[in-house]
Amino acid sequence: MNWEQLLSLKRFGDTTKRERAQQDETRLGFEVDFDRIIFSSAFRSLQDKTQVIPLSKTDFVHTRLTHSLEVSVVGRTLGRKVGKVLLERHPKLQELGYTFNDFGAIVAAASVMHDIGNPPFGHSGEKAIGEYFKTGNGLQYKSDLTEKEYQDLTDFEGNANGFKIVTENKAGAEGGLRLSYATLGAFMKYPKESLPKKPTKHIVDKKYGFFQSEKGAFLDVAEDLGLLQKESNGISFYRHPLAYLVEAADDICYTIIDFEDGINLGLIEEDYALEYMIKLVKNTIDSKKYHSLQYKKDRVSYLRALAIGVLINEAVDIFLANEEAILKGEFDKSLLDKCKYEAQMNDIINISVDKIYKSKEVIEKEVAGYKIIADLLDVFVTALNNKFNAKQSNYDKLVLNLLPREYQQEKESLYSRIMQICNYVAGLSDGYAIRLHKKLTGNII
Repeated sequence: MNWEQLLSLKRFGDTTKRERAQQDETRLGFEVDFDRIIFSSAFRSLQDKTQVIPLSKTDFVHTRLTHSLEVSVVGRTLGRKVGKVLLERHPKLQELGYTFNDFGAIVAAASVMHDIGNPPFGHSGEKAIGEYFKTGNGLQYKSDLTEKEYQDLTDFEGNANGFKIVTENKAGAEGGLRLSYATLGAFMKYPKESLPKKPTKHIVDKKYGFFQSEKGAFLDVAEDLGLLQKESNGISFYRHPLAYLVEAADDICYTIIDFEDGINLGLIEEDYALEYMIKLVKNTIDSKKYHSLQYKKDRVSYLRALAIGVLINEAVDIFLANEEAILKGEFDKSLLDKCKYEAQMNDIINISVDKIYKSKEVIEKEVAGYKIIADLLDVFVTALNNKFNAKQSNYDKLVLNLLPREYQQEKESLYSRIMQICNYVAGLSDGYAIRLHKKLTGNII
């Protein structure tokens, strides 16, 4: 892969190449990507979607929205630091007009939308959709779907749904948000289809990145960027290099900031937790300043800031040391899986799993989420299929009137009809999913 091609400013529908030197320096094409994402309705819904603690009533716990904004800040710094060195290594990019801010803008835009396709109720939302088709009432559709279509549903993937949201053609809005292909490439952490499932231990095969419905859009982006195709019996490519930085930004934030939430909520004892944080920042901490901080929240914030800085520098060093391998598709792990702080990070993650992710509050909300998502899918998929098959009841008519018009299309393909309902349910906020479920079950009017 080569950087000139990987930094493509092309957008869906372009018939001529967009030259970097001709960009408006007051609002670069990659910065336009960030703006379009921020103003999208799908991004706004993240303000009421779970990051760690579902439906928390406190004022400091992170939602998907605040998490995404923080990941974009870290991503921008990672991109700028890497870009500054890459421009020195590849002077042709400077001649073409690229600056280190371009790298920062691409990674920031891809980072801010990295969770845009995630369903309500955290990662359990993805599992709930999958279970509906694997063991629930959705199993009845298996025989009428292709193997890959059915796999898309049973392993419903937020990354693939995110790609659908930002690229899907709709009436009068072809190409979705029409983001630059460089940003779309950096967004695609798993540039493969749902089957074969985990064919290798390479990081790109961990999950999948597009549904069968967006296969054409994916291939168009991959070809334009010059992504390397893997040897596989399905559609599978190696990552856009900047996807490693997007992944690192997310890894840094959820590891450190979820831990911070756990401490502030009292789920993790402060003295016990801060001991682990100090191990991570022992070479950069100012002990005098730290001990002068009187309040827990200030001490945690100080260590969090130091930890993020340490991990940013570590991720940048690893990326730059392995640039050639990354461009060849030979770097098979995440950046932070190769870092010298891996043991400390694993300790923090293990505590978070035990004390936060498995806490009673989280599990209770996830259990409720399973029921809510299964019921919503059942009602809407049934109603849409009954309408298509001319078996529509009065209840089906009423139910479909609750759907926005763009989700009421009677598409010929069963897969397309099911997928548009999955896309609708996945786009709901936690709070609205609960309210809608109560209305459908007659609990509130």
